[in-house]
Amino acid sequence: MLEAVLSKLGLPGYEPEAARQKVYGVIGDFDTPEDLLRAIRTARAAGYTKLEAFSPFPIHGVDEALGAPRSPLGRIVIVFALLGLTAAVLLQWWTGAVDYKLIIAGKPLFALEPSVPIMFELAVLLSAFATVLGMFHLNRIPTYYHPFFNYSRHAGASNDRFLLAIEAQDPKFQAEEAVRFLDSCGSRHTEVVEA
Repeated sequence: MLEAVLSKLGLPGYEPEAARQKVYGVIGDFDTPEDLLRAIRTARAAGYTKLEAFSPFPIHGVDEALGAPRSPLGRIVIVFALLGLTAAVLLQWWTGAVDYKLIIAGKPLFALEPSVPIMFELAVLLSAFATVLGMFHLNRIPTYYHPFFNYSRHAGASNDRFLLAIEAQDPKFQAEEAVRFLDSCGSRHTEVVEA
């Protein structure tokens, strides 16, 4: 019981079994995007849950096949756009109607109509920052090391190969069994990759 709790904390000497083995997972190499999608669906049906796909271009339907949740980037952008809108309204109201009251030609101290361009600009500015910074954060950029690069044919993922990794963190992971499974799915080259 105590060792299970300590292994979840990742303390030295109490790492999970997969971390002690220093294995990232098993990666298989497929010829076409259709082969990769078929292998992903077969792996999910077989009970594997920690999967990752690598391809030279985006493949329609791969996120659904992997069971990946929808990206939260849209919600992040909306929140920052609303923050920009609110900040623009408050800034113009406070400077015009509270801090520096200046009546010009009988116009009100604060009106919504002349504030719209500033509201639009600040909403767009903050949403643009949120998009770029959120994308970097969600994609973990920059990543200086990933165990995927220990795979002997990793360069193919940026050329013409479609790779599927079954990660060692998967509760069902057994290296030899995962190699046999990916071979049975049509992998041209399968190997165990060290972390």
